[in-house]
Amino acid sequence: MNTFGTHFRVGIFGESHGQWVGTTIDGCPAGIPLAESDLLPDLERRKAGAAGTTPRKEDDVPVFASGVFKQHTTGAPLTILFENRNTRSADYEAQRDIPRPGHADFVLHRKFNGFNDYRGGGHSSGRLTVALVAAGVVAKKILSGITIHASLTEAGGMADIEAAIQKAIEVQDSIGGIVTCRIAGLPIGVGDPFFNSLESVISHAVFSIPAVKGIEFGSGFAAAGMRGSEHNDPIVDAAGTTGTNHAGGINGGISNGNEIYFRVAVKPTSSTPQEQHTWNARTQAVESFTVKGRHDLCIALRVPVVVEAMAAISIADLLLTARNGML
Repeated sequence: MNTFGTHFRVGIFGESHGQWVGTTIDGCPAGIPLAESDLLPDLERRKAGAAGTTPRKEDDVPVFASGVFKQHTTGAPLTILFENRNTRSADYEAQRDIPRPGHADFVLHRKFNGFNDYRGGGHSSGRLTVALVAAGVVAKKILSGITIHASLTEAGGMADIEAAIQKAIEVQDSIGGIVTCRIAGLPIGVGDPFFNSLESVISHAVFSIPAVKGIEFGSGFAAAGMRGSEHNDPIVDAAGTTGTNHAGGINGGISNGNEIYFRVAVKPTSSTPQEQHTWNARTQAVESFTVKGRHDLCIALRVPVVVEAMAAISIADLLLTARNGML
């Protein structure tokens, strides 16, 4: 499915080399001030241009197709479009027979019986994260008093991001990274035990970001090597403030009033300049293969704002679902 959420339902559509990509948000409350300029700062953070990012540059000018009137949301489905202007589809002709290692080409061809748009990854492309970022801006406007900030804290196994990118450029091979996200101001009680736990909903959303391979909250995997007396966060006042935050601000699937803290693992970009080997369906043999097209050496550079967007969408949906459940 291409939608996420219960009361704040975000849908995405389009393909990497199609005419448009975009999002439709159903359940967006009426009366939220919203102009094209509100989206630009986060859209700019997602854009290519920095060292280590793809040479493909899109203007990413948002077009409100519905749901906005006199710079306020109307309560009707909100649709935001982005035109694809800078495509080189000929670079992907070989993919009809030669699936790229690490990409979804092979499984998409099998799942959709060869009818999928293979250019640039089609509907599975990271290009569609521009729509997620746009929806995230709208979600952030709902979250009064709640701040979300994500940043790239490690790339290629190094804390020195600039040095890691330079090394990747020198060796002409892609690298991954770690994105750290912090959420402040979330009240106690957001989320439910088990299937709609706060971790479950955020993780579901974050794993929809292409190239994400892992997520951990608080001390995460390190908790497996800790003692209970060490991992438990002591409560120090009536507000529930804790002396440590190994839980990442969540107990029993429910926000505890402390900072929500999680980290996201982003894999190396599958489209590396290095020569690889893959199956050629036309010749029925394994052959050497070099990816064509324009790609990021470190896609993780552009992921933090997308992580923020998915966290905001998750929390907005949980809050609106709880609000509607009390009506």
